[in-house]
Amino acid sequence: MDDAATGTDRRRAERGRSDLAVLTAWWRGLGGDGFLALPPPTRSRYTQSDGHEDAAELAASRGLATPLSFAYWHWQSHRRAFDRSGALTGELLLHWGGDHGTVAARLGEGPAGFRIVDNGAGGAFGLDRVTARDETGLPDPADPDGVRQFLGALDEPVDRGAPFLRYRPLSPAEAAWLHERLRGPLVLSAVTRFAVSLERRDGLTPDETERLLRAWREEYAGRPAEWSAWRELLHALLRHGSEEAWEVVADLGPRAAPVLARVPSERGLAVVREAALAGDRAAVHAWLALHRALREPDAVRAAAALAAELEAHGAPEASSRGLHQALVGAVTNDWRRETGADHRAGLSWSALTAVRLSTDERLPRALRVLAADAARDRAELVREEALRPGGGAFSGADADDVLAAVDRYEAARNGLLSGTGPDLTASEGALGDLWHRYRTLTDADVHWLRERVADPGTDLQGLGFCLELLLAHGLAGEAEVEALLPRRLKDLAKKYRTTYTEWRHPLVTLTCLALDLGHPAAGKLVSWWTGARPVWKDELRLLTHLGAPDEAKAAELWDVVTSPAHDVGQLMTWVLVRARLDGEHPLLVADRLLGTPGIRSHTLERVLIGVAAPEQPLWHYAVDGRSRSWWQRALEVAEHPGLSPGARAIGLRAARAHSLVRHPDRVRPAPTEGERAAALAWIERHADA
Repeated sequence: MDDAATGTDRRRAERGRSDLAVLTAWWRGLGGDGFLALPPPTRSRYTQSDGHEDAAELAASRGLATPLSFAYWHWQSHRRAFDRSGALTGELLLHWGGDHGTVAARLGEGPAGFRIVDNGAGGAFGLDRVTARDETGLPDPADPDGVRQFLGALDEPVDRGAPFLRYRPLSPAEAAWLHERLRGPLVLSAVTRFAVSLERRDGLTPDETERLLRAWREEYAGRPAEWSAWRELLHALLRHGSEEAWEVVADLGPRAAPVLARVPSERGLAVVREAALAGDRAAVHAWLALHRALREPDAVRAAAALAAELEAHGAPEASSRGLHQALVGAVTNDWRRETGADHRAGLSWSALTAVRLSTDERLPRALRVLAADAARDRAELVREEALRPGGGAFSGADADDVLAAVDRYEAARNGLLSGTGPDLTASEGALGDLWHRYRTLTDADVHWLRERVADPGTDLQGLGFCLELLLAHGLAGEAEVEALLPRRLKDLAKKYRTTYTEWRHPLVTLTCLALDLGHPAAGKLVSWWTGARPVWKDELRLLTHLGAPDEAKAAELWDVVTSPAHDVGQLMTWVLVRARLDGEHPLLVADRLLGTPGIRSHTLERVLIGVAAPEQPLWHYAVDGRSRSWWQRALEVAEHPGLSPGARAIGLRAARAHSLVRHPDRVRPAPTEGERAAALAWIERHADA
């Protein structure tokens, strides 16, 4: 048994009570005086959004005045911090809301034997155990908490905003301490973090590297990527020129590409090129980096050469998108290294780079189109930055040249972007960030959306995005049903969670469409939803009642929304069903529900904002304080003359809490100064409301 495990067992025996019991007892004494300490979490409080929802509901149930300050931790933090016996095995993150100073004062220094670190108004508080160090700053190897904290400090980058992460050098004592941990027989679970800390500074010796390789192959035979330190070990193998590195690369496949890019070689270049041509995005980034290191240092000329190869080999679209991202990143990082610019300035330069690349004739049209799309919401930001005194983030660049680049972009934009759309394989969050673009649809948008629905290569996320937009705008029809059935029914029936996005499961949307059209496939789809398998669909079945609604469907929905059942869209569906049946705007339906027994007020408030635009209802079930869609809807609710004062107050509260007002750096896409000024002026006009 290793020293850390022995220390954990000894500490547990000495302690008597578990850490969780000690912390819970302390936590329960923190409430009062305008501060709310939420009870320890269950699995239902999984995210920060859930924590804020719990705080709102608990405050309402206790009749507490708002706004108030509160603190909590959620289930993800709980699982990372405590083991199954309740021992603290990692830092516990304490999230909060309200006034930062009030929360900090109420949390204090923590219970005896523990400490709380205040990470500022932009971060969570960290709760951890108090540990000891010797005169050289080293922990006792038998103290698992001291070792963990020591390694955590070593693994904190010098600058998280730098283009490439760097770590502070080790002192001789620290280096010797780490190497000592790797002596003797190696048990990877016990030595992994020591090896990582060393190799992040090119510190693993050839002997240590060889012994770690043998242990890795033995413990992780057939599943090499499951070991968390494989990247560092591969880096050490390549750095030491080991022939066995290439056996490891073959075992790992395209996952090895980012490591290969850090140790340039012709052999590595050939490996990542092959993976990039097959459509692996990470490999494209590595391919560009290695091509620049070994062949052509100029980023634009290198990217043009790689784009020609991608086209010649008929590579997937994903490769071109990856190449565009790699090119923008390379140009930006080159500039940051040359100028020493910080992360914020790098974001501005990245925007300028996209603007410039969109009209750079050295690049093929495919890359210029991708650059134009990336610059769509950023060109005006570039213009504002260039007009700041001294050029703002572009200090040293010619302002007239920057403004001319924006003018060229705006002249070419429509021609480049007509008939194009977003990357449907991007994260749901990235797609949600541009949802506001589709509040209204152009003919070109409709054509592109229909093509994507008909394309068998569009996955569930892409189908959900496109079909939702077409149906909500009343533009989906029989062609969409025929494109998806029966060819894709098996694929469509796969589990795809969408309760945290603006669009529904595509099979929900398709069923609603088929029912509205009276399509022959509607019966088959309804039968599938009412079948016993798969079980995951049961909670989504009632969302299909929006298709061809009737009073019976409305009644079934009402029974669920007034029950304790978890809401995954049923209340939103009932509001939209009722609006269709009664010929009313859904805002009026939602307004009448305010104060109704059995309806969770917090959920209803989110639905109220979500249905403000029935041509594009927002199915996202947490008011997204950084979303342009929520800002737009919140204002519409706050100013709607036909709504009750209570409903308008909900819209006003959402607007006042929005990041556009409080934390504009969190809004995506980033707002211009003009948008920010308009938002503040709106808030000021409604200050007395």
